[in-house]
Amino acid sequence: MDTVAVVMVPLPAQGHLAQLLHLSRLISARGIPVHYVGSATHNRQAKNRLQGWDVESISNIYFDDLPLPPFITPPPDPNALTKFPAHLEPTFQAAMHLRQPLVELVRSLSAAARRVAIIYDSVMAATPGLPTEGIVIPTGLPKLSYEGCLTDSFLEFIRSQYESLVFAPKGHLYNSCRPVEGTFLDMLAQKPLLGDGKQWAIGPFHPVQLNPVGGSTRPRHKCVEWLDKQPINSVIYVSFGTMTSISDEQIAELANGLERSEQQFIWVLREADRGDIYAEEKDSEVRTIKLPDGYEERVEGLGVIVRDWAPQLEILAHPSTGGFMSHCGWNSSLESMSMGVPIATWPMHSDQPRNAMLITEVLKVGIAAREWERREELASSDTIAKAIRLLMASEEGKAIQMRANELGIAIRHAASEEGTSTADLKSFIDHISRSEKSP
Repeated sequence: MDTVAVVMVPLPAQGHLAQLLHLSRLISARGIPVHYVGSATHNRQAKNRLQGWDVESISNIYFDDLPLPPFITPPPDPNALTKFPAHLEPTFQAAMHLRQPLVELVRSLSAAARRVAIIYDSVMAATPGLPTEGIVIPTGLPKLSYEGCLTDSFLEFIRSQYESLVFAPKGHLYNSCRPVEGTFLDMLAQKPLLGDGKQWAIGPFHPVQLNPVGGSTRPRHKCVEWLDKQPINSVIYVSFGTMTSISDEQIAELANGLERSEQQFIWVLREADRGDIYAEEKDSEVRTIKLPDGYEERVEGLGVIVRDWAPQLEILAHPSTGGFMSHCGWNSSLESMSMGVPIATWPMHSDQPRNAMLITEVLKVGIAAREWERREELASSDTIAKAIRLLMASEEGKAIQMRANELGIAIRHAASEEGTSTADLKSFIDHISRSEKSP
């Protein structure tokens, strides 16, 4: 009974699945076995889309496929005024049925382990059902008004989680680091969130040093090979994540704005994920995203359009990438900052308005491509082109690039063996590995 085991419980959405799988790598590297739990579909998704390292090369990460009841997977609504992915809410509700099989898994692990620590996404708070060592990964919600950020039904879903808590968490793990949010971490230390005051900022969870093929045996993506041929800092990467779908009219304006900017670009143009991404393969009614007539021929050589899954970490780590037009999801934001890439912010929902403010107003490593207050308006091609040129081809943009480079260096140092994030990771491992007599 000398072993300690960790059980990882992500929300079944790409950004959350990836974040906790990256965290599993960090913990498993310290000799702690990690059980990553979810439905077979979502565990498959997490493994298939993994970037920066090869899960098959790590022997102490175990994927536990737990049963879920059938759930509907409606398509996203590209014309919705509120961009929160309401189409994923049936998936989130279904994930609550993981509770009983999770309890059974923890009980079986407890028979062989001295301690089982459950690390769960904060919006999966009601899922753990045993008074074991519970650690929560806080999911950022805007410190602004919730208007436009979330649906009422999702707010109710969050409230129900905390009303159903079996035990308060024993601490909080943050996918952040002191160079990014040191001031806010100090504030949280003075006034902790739910549970006691233990907290560890051990981000970035994702790898910050990639080898030329992104740390895996997979072939390089064609867009990365295209980047190899471009000048340093010359390309803006455009992606709005896996949960957001935008209208045909906005896509046309964005296409024209990219062309008019005369800056080289990689644009990930794909529909938002459904709750089961593999069900899309069988659906003949999947939306076809169209571009203006003759567009791809006109921008040939200027830009690359990616309609499948893009290797974002590799793109951001590439020296030819000089900017990122982003929805400002936390994973994307931290990935970009850690690679020293400045951001043109275009927040869509959830914590993204807050993240955009952090990037532009606090850290000053980006500019606003789309102001949150104008989220219900169509962003014109002229506005988009001006934002891109400001970031990529102006004196102000050069100053932002310098600050982004400096921040990237600081973040990578925090994640190094001598850094603050690694110190917090060691502290966390010591905490869950402590003897029964320790406090």
